[in-house]
Amino acid sequence: MPDPVITRFAPSPTGFLHIGGARTALFNWLYARGRGGKFLLRIEDTDRARSTPEATEAILKGLRWLGLDWDGDPVSQFAQAKRHAEIAHQMLAKNQAYKCFATQEEIEAFREAARAEGRSTLYRSPWRDADPATHPDAPYAIRIKAPLEGETVIRDQVQGDVRIRNDQLDDMIVLRSDGTPTYMLAVVVDDHDMGVTHVIRGDDHLNNAARQMLVYQAMGWDVPVWAHIPLIHGPDGKKLSKRHGALGVEEYQRMGYPSAAMRNYLARLGWSHGNDEFFTDAQALEWFDISGIGKSPARLDFKKLDHLTAQHMSVAENAALLHELEEYLAATGTPALTESQREGLLRALPLVKEKAKSFAQIIDKAQFILIERPVSPDEKAQAALDNVSRSILKELTPRLQTATWERENLEGIVTEIAQAHGLGLGKIAQPLRAALAGRMSSPSVFDMMITLGRDESLGRITDAAT
Repeated sequence: MPDPVITRFAPSPTGFLHIGGARTALFNWLYARGRGGKFLLRIEDTDRARSTPEATEAILKGLRWLGLDWDGDPVSQFAQAKRHAEIAHQMLAKNQAYKCFATQEEIEAFREAARAEGRSTLYRSPWRDADPATHPDAPYAIRIKAPLEGETVIRDQVQGDVRIRNDQLDDMIVLRSDGTPTYMLAVVVDDHDMGVTHVIRGDDHLNNAARQMLVYQAMGWDVPVWAHIPLIHGPDGKKLSKRHGALGVEEYQRMGYPSAAMRNYLARLGWSHGNDEFFTDAQALEWFDISGIGKSPARLDFKKLDHLTAQHMSVAENAALLHELEEYLAATGTPALTESQREGLLRALPLVKEKAKSFAQIIDKAQFILIERPVSPDEKAQAALDNVSRSILKELTPRLQTATWERENLEGIVTEIAQAHGLGLGKIAQPLRAALAGRMSSPSVFDMMITLGRDESLGRITDAAT
């Protein structure tokens, strides 16, 4: 029986959860959850100057909004520093690493001379094979002994076999002279200790894999399955940056996108399952596989996101959609719905969610149910409520009071009144729309009447007719 799949997402808490990081987290979540495995979270907070609790919370909040749950508690990389140092000393004891007493000034002087002479600036420490008897009583860094010949092969599930000549790899520092571990060591130790079987991350880490493999080999540890995914580019094909619009996941929430649509859209950014564009979480979990990830960078496309949003909103369960809409209101600092507004919006959702591309559009379409009497018509609506229109509304009111409150019946009554006045249905619908919604942009007047109910509809029509 194969070992269980264990993936991880390991962000640095130096800012918001970037859209690229969100996709990386999603791919890891889908791969693990779809195989009954574990999805772990590690906060790479070793950069103490830039890491903040606020940034950590922003990352956790972004993952929660996306619906990406993780197993166990998040692991702090900084908290494992003692373990990282322990492994560095184990490599030293196994002669897989060595003490380097070179100062920063000496290393920089070497590189300056190399640049001036057109030589490689790859530093080769003179302490690699030095006799321990010659070691001074001075601070030292621990460097790993990289192979000097041959090549290192990264067997990547996305990029294929990537070969790097070993003479291009330096003896990287694994433990600094102040006793703190380097990122390259910490990542490997943490992944090993957490039992990570598959490392799915951005291809900007591809070169790191060759150097990290040195630690795996030095310790005799199993190397995980590598999968380095292409980065996300902007619509212009250039690397994603602030000029391309929203970057943080929370920005997308504030823009009114539902999390299901974001999961669907992010999954399709660089991964495909045939020609399928719209799919559910259950389908994504069943279909997702590393083999479906392409080698080319994906492009951010807001039109495609809008299209998927409209599809997801149209099929969403109304109660769940209302709950997420309320979270959207909170995220944007908009006043919360009153209880009567909640009840009204829940009734209106089947009507207003169709073709909506954001929660903002749903709120806009649902204004008729969110406002209270007396309705204050805007300028265009007021113009539709002239003397003739108000008299027709007065004539219409008693007919509606005794009507069966069903769309077909209501439409029939309004049509009869319109014909009696030699008018088209639209000419009656306009003042009705103004009376019911206070604006000329709204759902069908008959849909609004059914949603508002008899008493509220008649109350608004009576108000407008007087």
